[in-house]
Amino acid sequence: MDLTQGTEQEKRARARKMMLWFGIGSLLMGFAGWTSAYIVSSSREDWLTDFELPQAFLISTIIIIISSFSYLIAKRAIKNDNRKAGTIGLLVTLALGIAFIILQFAGFSQMIGQGYYFTGPTSSITMSYIFLIALVHILHVVAGLISLLVVLYNHLQHKYNSNNMLGLEMGATFWHFLDLLWVYLILFFYFFR
Repeated sequence: MDLTQGTEQEKRARARKMMLWFGIGSLLMGFAGWTSAYIVSSSREDWLTDFELPQAFLISTIIIIISSFSYLIAKRAIKNDNRKAGTIGLLVTLALGIAFIILQFAGFSQMIGQGYYFTGPTSSITMSYIFLIALVHILHVVAGLISLLVVLYNHLQHKYNSNNMLGLEMGATFWHFLDLLWVYLILFFYFFR
């Protein structure tokens, strides 16, 4: 397919999607770097192997997976010009995204309650990596929530319909990426000690 062909609107849509994928690729490289550093650091003598991940992290994983489904339902409803169901789906996704962040901070509290701190004399390199990687992911979820708010605003302004889905599709793609990224991270922390 020749990328220079098509209407100006089609060219702009392709360019925007390509920029999104470049952004996702750079985020993947960043998280690959942090998880690689985690693996390299695991050979240290002070590396912890007997820690338990906070229960809140596991619950938040379920929440973010459900949020991807609610975003898919919203997208499908809007594509079928069912505005009410689309609005409900987007609002549910927003609420679940906020719940995810709250649960992540509850997980941090659980880790602190177990005596693990991000820095200081009672910190460990293992838990510092987990704090750091989870916190950076939370920051990206905040970006995803901002994106979702823009999508919701545009939807309420009647900018999306079965013929115009670009912003919604891009927002959903980024959200699903964040979901899959967290699932990867939680499995990584669970299986790689």
